[in-house]
Amino acid sequence: MITLYDCSTAPSPRRARIVLAEKGIAHDTVQVNLARREQMGEAFRAINPRCTVPALRLEDGTVLTDNAAIEAWAEAAVPEPPLFGRSPADKAEIASWHWRVEFEGLQAIAEGFRNGSPAMAGRALSGPSDFEQIPALAQRGVQRTQLFLRTLDDHLRDREFIAAGQFSIADVVAVVTVDFARIVKVKPGPEHPHLLRWREEMGRRPSMSL
Repeated sequence: MITLYDCSTAPSPRRARIVLAEKGIAHDTVQVNLARREQMGEAFRAINPRCTVPALRLEDGTVLTDNAAIEAWAEAAVPEPPLFGRSPADKAEIASWHWRVEFEGLQAIAEGFRNGSPAMAGRALSGPSDFEQIPALAQRGVQRTQLFLRTLDDHLRDREFIAAGQFSIADVVAVVTVDFARIVKVKPGPEHPHLLRWREEMGRRPSMSL
């Protein structure tokens, strides 16, 4: 049986949950308590030495230790419905927005949260090594997050989906990003009408409640 090593409160494993649901891939789930630093313990290090979730153990014992690998495997294992596009042009557009949401959105939130939250003291970067916080990056992360919401709202002005006129991995990552922005006290408001409309539509998909 396929097993997802998850944490119900964290954004990264939520991405994996949504992808697996959209692909209809059955799996067991093991919760890893990040608040108790279970990801740093020897038991979990034996599964994923990078000390991060999600991790996905396949039926043959292979362990995929990041979202990039999980998403690529899921798309190849269950091609329909496609999350990365069909035509070369669509694949390129989706890949571009996938990257932008990661870099301009998720990275900005992580920068603000990990460098500004007292709970993240000494843990400014995820993984097995400790890094001290840089307070200036916390402020920059919040500013970048605010800019990202404005950018996404403008992009969605005349669009139903983030890229290529279809539901894709870019929408998956964008939903997780927009929802997680609350951790740095940033969220869509009346000044983001197109983003709010898109998020409401995305919420109709059963996978988004995971």
